[in-house]
Amino acid sequence: MNKRLLRRTDFTLLLATAGIVIMSLIIIGSATHINTPTEERYWYVQRQGLFALMNFALAVFLMNFDYKMLQAYGNRFYVFNLIMLIAVMVAGHSALGAQRWIMLGPISIQPSEFSKLIMIVCLAAMLEDKVGKLNTLHDLLPVAAYVGLPFILVLKQPDLGTSLVFMAIFFGMVFAAGINLRVLGGIFAAGVAVFPLLWMFVLKEYQKMRLKVFLDPNVDPLGSGYHIIQSKIAIGSGMLYGKGLFGGTQSQLNFLPENHTDFIFAVVGEELGFIGAVFLLLLYLVVLWRGLQIAKDASDQFGRLLAVGITSMLAFHVLVNVGMTMGIMPVTGIPLPLMSYGVSSLTTNIMAIALLMNIQLRKPKLLF
Repeated sequence: MNKRLLRRTDFTLLLATAGIVIMSLIIIGSATHINTPTEERYWYVQRQGLFALMNFALAVFLMNFDYKMLQAYGNRFYVFNLIMLIAVMVAGHSALGAQRWIMLGPISIQPSEFSKLIMIVCLAAMLEDKVGKLNTLHDLLPVAAYVGLPFILVLKQPDLGTSLVFMAIFFGMVFAAGINLRVLGGIFAAGVAVFPLLWMFVLKEYQKMRLKVFLDPNVDPLGSGYHIIQSKIAIGSGMLYGKGLFGGTQSQLNFLPENHTDFIFAVVGEELGFIGAVFLLLLYLVVLWRGLQIAKDASDQFGRLLAVGITSMLAFHVLVNVGMTMGIMPVTGIPLPLMSYGVSSLTTNIMAIALLMNIQLRKPKLLF
């Protein structure tokens, strides 16, 4: 990175991001070391750490290019995104009842993760000319259709959690584009009105059970409710200071499922306690605050929309993931950004942060 860009780097955002990644490696190591063979005890943390370093190096490289170059390729990215999602349906690898992954040698890639960031770029390019012009439902329909196609492809995998992230990105970005609030209110009212139809004809049985379990985990305590019950026990047992690293009984003794991926926040709560959990949430708050500030200070509408889309995506992930581990949100399988184990999720989020920093680097200079 040249010296001029280095001087304008957002070190607050950089340090908060690095802090979350370092905390992630520590917790992943703690959550997985006891459940793997001795010779592979730290395989997960080593792999996550390696890809974190590679992604940070790639992020530094990408920050040397002006983000405005992406705008011209919006339609091409959109077509590539559709091809990638269709490829998953045709030749994807199935696991845990869903077809979401493509195998590239020893690496399992989840295209729907990358699809979120690609969609933010495409939607920002589309919305730039529509800022202040989304006054009626007719104005909004082309935008909704643009997001709706990849949304349906992801939903068919099935991946309800990621498809809901598309909705969070859509609403965040059209709000930033100045949508008429009456139109937005009408959409939410229509969503509430059609929910019974979604329940009867769209949602699968396991998705319905997740909503029932959200209201009362004891409906199925050894099945769909098991994750939430064990997660709440883990977080509650950590109390103020936690049980210490490698000392959490729920995670170390395999009572807590997916303890290094979707439910990693429960491990933080159990082993680092309330103080550790609050510290992690403060790091996320810094990242989201910087995202909003970067959106506010962006030099153009495209950059502002990009920053809002990325911040909406990260905020939704944190809200839903932390909420589901505490039992105040339904279980959706949404990873905790920069914390949950997973190459695709880690790469997407580091690239998203790099894009935020790219926008920050090229904001207008103050003149005195």
